Amino acid sequence: MLDAAVESGVTFFDTADVYGDGRSEQTIAAFLRDRPDLNVFVATKMGRRVEQIPANYVLDNFRAWNDRSRRNLGVDRLDLVQLHCPPTPVYSSDEVFDALDTLVDEERIASYGVSVETCAEALTAIARPNVASVQIILNAFRMKPLLEVLPAAEQAGVAIIARVPLASGLLSGKYTKDTVFPANDHRTYNRHGESFDQGETFSGVDYETGVEAAAEFAALAPEGYTPAQLALRWVVQQPGVTTVIPGARSPEQARANTATAALPPLSEETLAAIRDIYERRIKEQVEGRW
Repeated sequence: MLDAAVESGVTFFDTADVYGDGRSEQTIAAFLRDRPDLNVFVATKMGRRVEQIPANYVLDNFRAWNDRSRRNLGVDRLDLVQLHCPPTPVYSSDEVFDALDTLVDEERIASYGVSVETCAEALTAIARPNVASVQIILNAFRMKPLLEVLPAAEQAGVAIIARVPLASGLLSGKYTKDTVFPANDHRTYNRHGESFDQGETFSGVDYETGVEAAAEFAALAPEGYTPAQLALRWVVQQPGVTTVIPGARSPEQARANTATAALPPLSEETLAAIRDIYERRIKEQVEGRW
C-alpha cells in the first residue's frame, strides 16, 4: 500500500505514537529506510497514550514521547509533531507551547502543530505564533471549518491537514442501512461517543441520516469520478487546505485516492448541490457541536 501511495505521488504520511502502540511509526520507518531516495514528510502525533488530563502535557513527558517516536521512526529529528486532540484547556496553556518551543530548540522536532476536535480549539491554536499546522475534520458533512478556521489559518500561514475526508467511509457510497461493521471497529462501538469524541465516527452524523445523505451525494459524482473521489476533490478545492489524509486499506484504494488530484475541478453547480445536501440533512446535527 505504501509503495502504491508513493508511486502515485504521495509525499506526506500521517501517523501517531498510539497507532498500533508505535507499530505504525516503525512500519513507516522500515519502508523509508529501504527507499532513501524518497522525499516523504512524516507527521506524527503525541499524547493519547496516557490519561487525558492537562497535567500530563508537560515538557518531561513531551521529551519522553518524542524520544520514543524518534526511535520508532529512526530519525534524530521529527519533521512534525502534533498534539493528538488533547483536552481543550491544553490549547490555552502558555506552558504547553513554551515546552513545544523547547523541543524545537533542542532539535528533537523541526516543527509542531495540533490535531483538534472543534473549530474553537483550532482558532485558539492558530493564534499561537509558532504553530505550524492544524489537523481538523473537514469533509462534505463537516463544513464549519470553512467559515473561520481555514481563512484564519491561511492568514496566519498555518497549514491545514484535513482528516476524515470520507466521513469514516460514508462518503464512499458503499454503505447501506444494513451494513454491519466488526465489533472492534469504531463505526460500531463509538457511534455515540462511547470511547472518544463522537465526531470522529461518521463525522458525528447519525448513521441512518448519513447513509441517506451519502446516497444523494454519490449521485452528484461527475463522469469519471467515484463517490470517494468526489469527496476528496471537494476537500482539495477548499481554499487554505494544505493536504488531505485519506486512509487506505489496499494498493487499489491508495491509487484511487491519489488519482483524485488529476481529476478536473468540480463545477460551481456541483459544489452548490453538495452544499445543499449539507444544509438540508447534516448541518443541524454537527455545526453546533464541532
